[in-house]
Amino acid sequence: MKIIYKDGTVAEAEVQEELEVLRHSAAHIMAQAVKRLYPHADFGYGPATEKGFYYDIDLGDTKLTDDDLAAIEAEMKKITKENLPIRPYVMNREDAVAHMQELGEKYKVEHIGDLPEDAEISFFKQGDYVDMCTGPHLCYTKALKAFKITGQSGAYWKNDKNNKMLTRIYGTAFKTQDELDAYLKMVEEAERRDHNKLGRELNFFTTVDAIGQGLPILLPKGSRVVQLLQRWVEDIEQEHGYLLTKTPLMAKRDLYRISGHWDHYRDGMFILGDADDEEKECLAMRPMTCPFQYQVFLNGARSYRDLPMRLGETSTLFRNEDSGEMHGLIRVRQFTISEGHLVLRPDQLEQEFADCLSLCKYFLGTVGLLEDCTFRFSQWDPNNTDKYEGTAQQWNDAQAVMAKILQNLGVEYEIGIDEAAFYGPKLDIQYKNVFGKEDTIVTIQIDMLLAEKFGMYYTDADGQKKLPYIIHRTSLGCYERTLAYLIEKYAGALPTWMSPEQVRILTITDRANDYAEEIRSALAAKKYRVSVDDSQNTLKYKIRNAQLEKVPYMIILGDKDIENKTVSVRHRSGEDLGAISMDEFQSILADVVDNKLKK
Repeated sequence: MKIIYKDGTVAEAEVQEELEVLRHSAAHIMAQAVKRLYPHADFGYGPATEKGFYYDIDLGDTKLTDDDLAAIEAEMKKITKENLPIRPYVMNREDAVAHMQELGEKYKVEHIGDLPEDAEISFFKQGDYVDMCTGPHLCYTKALKAFKITGQSGAYWKNDKNNKMLTRIYGTAFKTQDELDAYLKMVEEAERRDHNKLGRELNFFTTVDAIGQGLPILLPKGSRVVQLLQRWVEDIEQEHGYLLTKTPLMAKRDLYRISGHWDHYRDGMFILGDADDEEKECLAMRPMTCPFQYQVFLNGARSYRDLPMRLGETSTLFRNEDSGEMHGLIRVRQFTISEGHLVLRPDQLEQEFADCLSLCKYFLGTVGLLEDCTFRFSQWDPNNTDKYEGTAQQWNDAQAVMAKILQNLGVEYEIGIDEAAFYGPKLDIQYKNVFGKEDTIVTIQIDMLLAEKFGMYYTDADGQKKLPYIIHRTSLGCYERTLAYLIEKYAGALPTWMSPEQVRILTITDRANDYAEEIRSALAAKKYRVSVDDSQNTLKYKIRNAQLEKVPYMIILGDKDIENKTVSVRHRSGEDLGAISMDEFQSILADVVDNKLKK
């Protein structure tokens, strides 16, 4: 594929830049199509992205419909068929401003003002359309063969809520139609699994405008799943020697000043009172639990024999996320986490780190997420030291220790510069949602700094006071985020052991109602989550409803089942287990639930 640069040079595109060139050119072709259909349109930014392209456009009072987007796409196809040449030219700053003013492009004029004084301003022209851009681009519009307008949203100019809201039109482009079709099919599947849509449809959670953005309400189904996960994690952690704590949701700013959160994380905290008035008490909701759990260690004199001290808590945390970052249950302002802190001797560090990693792998593997996880060794940025506590030597030492541990454990990882916590490096276990957005699901951090800030000394075997190391870790991470990933992973059909409803009994006639209640009571007595649908709806409707609600097992009761004391069992997958005894069904259910099988 030939591309053209702003200096007029034509060259063959490298493989890695082909998609970017296609998508950047597609953004210009889309803008030209919009200008033809809406001459009053005024254009902001129109970049290529990882998944396609978009353009922010001021359309005045015009509101676009789906039909309008289809018309824009149709006009783009016309432009590609016209095979317009795309030609670059360059202007100095003064001429460029006059040029954009003449074309009525006030956003481009403002953008030029943001560029360096000596910046060379380049433009690309295709037919009667001109766009300010650094390129490179296709040589002719006909080279764009496979593209699609995918949607629209609102976007503030320069992402500043104080500026005007523009219309952002999204699209994507590929080299071939087959590649585009494959991508669109993938997106369709992602939308089918999107927890933000599916989780609401299945009544796992909801949001309410009057409560606020990033503050979801877990409905009974979602609450039950989270409760099951929490109890499971707490029980397993207790088996691994964790001591349960329960600490306050807020504290005075004094505590956060000691830990360093006040200096390094204050913008991400919800503050109660005037943060700048030193004469009045000021509280802040906790963004993490570490400075609170340290008080457990400090509650008495500690010996080397007391270590490691493993402290665990199901912690509710609060973080003031930007409105544009929040998404369903994945990124919220209040969330609950399987948080823990291990206070230990230096000689215990590697084994305890390995045990933390093993534990979180067990949890993630059991729920079915581990196979899709990646690992990131998050380090500090020595060029951005204001963001971090400690000296360069302390950071180099901590990162060297962690690198050795990861090497000994055989962990394959990527390095994330400037992704560390302000007090130490960490191993982040990363996971992508169905749309490819990556977030951290679990983290294990090495901290060699905060113990000294809090005076957390222990008496060693030689009688000397020494500072411990601390591991900050989660085992299953944020429960809300985990629930979101589980909904997407299983398209709402959660494994039976964690399903909010495991069995639904469907009666064919009213004659089966008493038998249905007998079965329900027997299963409920064994702690299975079971309900009865004895409504007057048809059996076909009842089965369909249970399948839509992703109930794992259906027991269908008719006259023969009453007579033979059997249960006719059907799985949500469509598998028919036939008429079996209650003992046989309970054996099947116990195997699936007790062994936490993924079915």
